[in-house]
Amino acid sequence: MTEARLHHFEDLYTASDDPWNVRDDWYEQRKRALLLASLARPRYSRVFEPGCGNGEMSAALAARCDSLLASDGAAAAIDAARRRLPGHIHNLCFERRSLPDEWPEGEAFDLVVISELGYYFDPEALQSMLQQAAASLVPGGELVLCHYLHDFDDRVMPTDAVHAAASRIPGLARTLQHRDEAFLLEAWRSLPTAQGAS
Repeated sequence: MTEARLHHFEDLYTASDDPWNVRDDWYEQRKRALLLASLARPRYSRVFEPGCGNGEMSAALAARCDSLLASDGAAAAIDAARRRLPGHIHNLCFERRSLPDEWPEGEAFDLVVISELGYYFDPEALQSMLQQAAASLVPGGELVLCHYLHDFDDRVMPTDAVHAAASRIPGLARTLQHRDEAFLLEAWRSLPTAQGAS
């Protein structure tokens, strides 16, 4: 993500710990509920949530896994998430990471959730992030993408292009697609032959 865009998000989260009203907005509540209900397993071992924002989705994911790494490129967003979930959830770690360059190298996950994030990247950076996501999945691990469909000023790529890029990553098989008038939710499973692929 570009420095200018990161500064933009820093400013948003400095002005408000919930700039998109993700706690109370019905779109956000419904999207979270559908995403969580669509996960293939009741519980996961190790989960990564890049672009965690203020931690609303993180709280729900932490209840479904043994260990959750949640990151955001904006330090102010991480601060908001830590205030939202002040240390009492012991399986949850918040870190500031600028993606795709600071993907957690050498870590393996059985679930990666990329929600409302992919369309802020240019095609090259998005491709790099998605390849790293796929490479970090254990065999049978899941990659979940969920993005708003309508246009807005900050968007760099359309949602359909973001999800199409994920569909082209070798070693992933799509297992879920939900599309309605507001958002697109899809999931892919890492095939055993993809383990170790670049």
